[in-house]
Amino acid sequence: MTLQRCIVDAGPLVAVLSQRDRYHAWAEGAFADVTAPAVTCEAVLAEAWHLLRGTAAGQVALLELIASGVVAVGFSLMSELAAVRRLVARYRDRPMSLADACLVRMTELHEGAPVLTLDQDFSVYRKHGRQVIPLISPFA
Repeated sequence: MTLQRCIVDAGPLVAVLSQRDRYHAWAEGAFADVTAPAVTCEAVLAEAWHLLRGTAAGQVALLELIASGVVAVGFSLMSELAAVRRLVARYRDRPMSLADACLVRMTELHEGAPVLTLDQDFSVYRKHGRQVIPLISPFA
């Protein structure tokens, strides 16, 4: 299945960059199907950076994914702050991370783009209030 565009979460970024990750092979296959840059937000990149802290090579490789155009930042929190705040309030019983809120908002802005994720919370989150978010996940 070839995808022109997807929205990527921290888990697959870490998995594709860490051969020790149990989802490494899955993530490599998932990224191989993406033909356009995978879009994400700075909050996701910060999460991935933190999770890769044990390997300087992994952190450098994360920057290389951005520099080479495999991953692109396609979100401005300042521009979307009101919508992100509404999402955080809606899911306060979960609670929703900033990165997850930004990604859900991105699904509303990038209509039809699935989320590449290892986070099962995305099966609960909804875009535009009630619409299921399309996922690329080993659990989907």
